[in-house]
Amino acid sequence: MPTELAAKPGAEPPRRPSVWQAFSQPAAWTMCLLGFSSGLPFLLVAGTLAYWLKENGVELKEITMIASAGMFYAFKFIWAPLLDHWKLPLFRRLGQRRGWLLFAQLVVAAGLLAMAALTPANLGPFIAATLVVAFFGATQDIAVDAYRIEIASVEAQGALVATYALGYRIGLLAAGALALILADHVSWSWVYVAMAIGMSLPILTTLLAREPEVVRQAPRGWGEAMREAVIDPFTDFFRRYGWLLAGVTLAFILLFKIPEQATIGGVMSPFYRDMGFSKTEIGTITKIYGIWIGILGVFIGGAAVARWGAWRTLGATIVLCGASNLLYLLVIVYPGNLLVLTLVISGENLTLGILGPPTVAFLSSLVNRQHTATQYALLSSLLNLPGKLLGFFAGGIAASMGYGTYFIITVIAVLPATGLFLYLWPHYRAEEKARGAG
Repeated sequence: MPTELAAKPGAEPPRRPSVWQAFSQPAAWTMCLLGFSSGLPFLLVAGTLAYWLKENGVELKEITMIASAGMFYAFKFIWAPLLDHWKLPLFRRLGQRRGWLLFAQLVVAAGLLAMAALTPANLGPFIAATLVVAFFGATQDIAVDAYRIEIASVEAQGALVATYALGYRIGLLAAGALALILADHVSWSWVYVAMAIGMSLPILTTLLAREPEVVRQAPRGWGEAMREAVIDPFTDFFRRYGWLLAGVTLAFILLFKIPEQATIGGVMSPFYRDMGFSKTEIGTITKIYGIWIGILGVFIGGAAVARWGAWRTLGATIVLCGASNLLYLLVIVYPGNLLVLTLVISGENLTLGILGPPTVAFLSSLVNRQHTATQYALLSSLLNLPGKLLGFFAGGIAASMGYGTYFIITVIAVLPATGLFLYLWPHYRAEEKARGAG
């Protein structure tokens, strides 16, 4: 067991906070506003973008490839060390976390305005602007995740994730449902201008938030700086957990969220349209209604983490969440049926919402706070990478084999993931008990 997680001999395990204490802490509502900041740009370079591209005559295969600009989120660990070990010259007065966060937010807003000005009619420059928004959206996520981990204990992370997810899903609501409905009445360019203006609230939040109180040791030279920034964050994880446990844990992380990630990219927008639903119907059911069902699930998941710990809650929701993609087969059988779509979105979004808090709390428990941004970015990138890769090829699979086959493929990974969970159960349950988290 990693030494920093072990309880002292004869000492009482620390008491976990009550559900009320966890949700009422000030940090929880700061995370709500920062969650909105993270959620807003995500769909604007993925699902929402796919509608804009489709209306401009871009082919399905190209849509899914362009809308995979969100692949940056899967590789953010590559530049995450910068956020741990380098302060931006013009933003250093805000601190390590807030400085990077404000810079990323400003660039995202500028990138959205560039997309609005260029439009898909200038496809090359438009794609470049899309990549800028995706890259700095991912950079913003690195800063937000590190900030969240450093302002509260592991036991409080479930509540922080729940309020973060509330804000995140409101951001998705704005970038998804609101954007789709607006696009029925104004041009897509004006929709993206409105989304850029929406970044002003998160920017104000960052300026008013407090910087985490984390002491970082300054490296004594360039060689030590490179070692601490690039090598140590990766070797530290294996050093603390051992090669076998670390390897199995990473394999589990790679597999268990494939079903969710594979349905976030560009394939779903054409799917809904091919099933005969209008943009307003899609926006109302999958974004407005679905978002609030997801928020309900997130608060259920956050309360479950506060009450029973992350690991038990995670195990209880993996299979349900993974299998929820099979519900989309009902939409194929009953195309254009709003009741069926509503039932499917209810089941999927509720289980996905419940899965969020235990997932993030579990990953947060694995992180060494000397390398917060880098290690969390690496773990969350591994979590998302397989599903993102599958989503990259989603258009080709759906076009050649059918949507139904694609959804079945996304569920298969839940079987080995469940087996790995059972193997890891004794170790991580012991860690939770040592922390008093269940």
